Amino acid sequence: MTIPVPQIGWGGTVRGLPPLDRCRVMGVINVTPDSFSDGGSFADAESAVQHGLQLLAEGADLLDVGGESTRPGAARVSAAEEQARVAPVVARLAAAGAVVSIDTMRASTAEVALRNGAQIVNDVSGGLADPDLPRLVAAAGVPYVVMHWRAHSAHMQDLAHYDDVVAEVRAELQDRLDRVIAAGVDAEQVVLDPGLGFAKNAEHNWALLADLAALNDLGRPLLIGASRKSFLGGLLSHGDQLRPVLDRDDATAAVTTLAAAAGAWAVRVHDVRASADAVRVVARVAAAESRPDPLGGSS
Repeated sequence: MTIPVPQIGWGGTVRGLPPLDRCRVMGVINVTPDSFSDGGSFADAESAVQHGLQLLAEGADLLDVGGESTRPGAARVSAAEEQARVAPVVARLAAAGAVVSIDTMRASTAEVALRNGAQIVNDVSGGLADPDLPRLVAAAGVPYVVMHWRAHSAHMQDLAHYDDVVAEVRAELQDRLDRVIAAGVDAEQVVLDPGLGFAKNAEHNWALLADLAALNDLGRPLLIGASRKSFLGGLLSHGDQLRPVLDRDDATAAVTTLAAAAGAWAVRVHDVRASADAVRVVARVAAAESRPDPLGGSS
């Protein structure tokens, strides 16, 4: 397999962040009682901060802090509750030198997080849930992750219908990109995310992973978030029993390898160490492919 060697950074440049010669690894910190993977494990600020510091030690380049679960069927929390969960965690991790992303659909929560040191806004609604959020991002000038999304968690799987999932997700992401640019966001701030698992079934997710090149054609860096999701549990199932959530990290690392080889800008994962190793292996192979054979022979 030939791995593309990006000319400026891995997967393209994002205004506000330095280029990197490999795919980035974004570690997940859910400050929630009900997230699908680790809900309740880091629900208080102290445990969430310690977990974030551990992810940094394991090789995370970015930390994504969220205070509202977006698992299928999840109910929304109030803005006040979301902000109370994330603000102290963001502040302490930023003070420790981490590059912190705030995972929120609300402008008010993003504003609080940015004041506390967050440097990236990760909006799973792609600007649709709160029209003030793209405007806030435009004013702040920070990187903005725009995800493919069709509805809030309680109803999103009702909308998992596509004739051609790759073409439709690509078209809808292009529309999201156009809309946030119209709201004042510079295209150079934007990272796109196909939203694996959001209004998508397992076959939709696999189809998108198989054709990341079609999404790369949108001209913006890609973030891929497959970590521990149910389509991996289904692949590894025993009969009707899904592989338990915490036993899906090897499969997640395999997706990381594929995404990095396809030129993804970053992967969003719960277990950082294996993915941090994987992106470095992919980058080293890409570097070797780009060098001439010192003996003048063929490989």
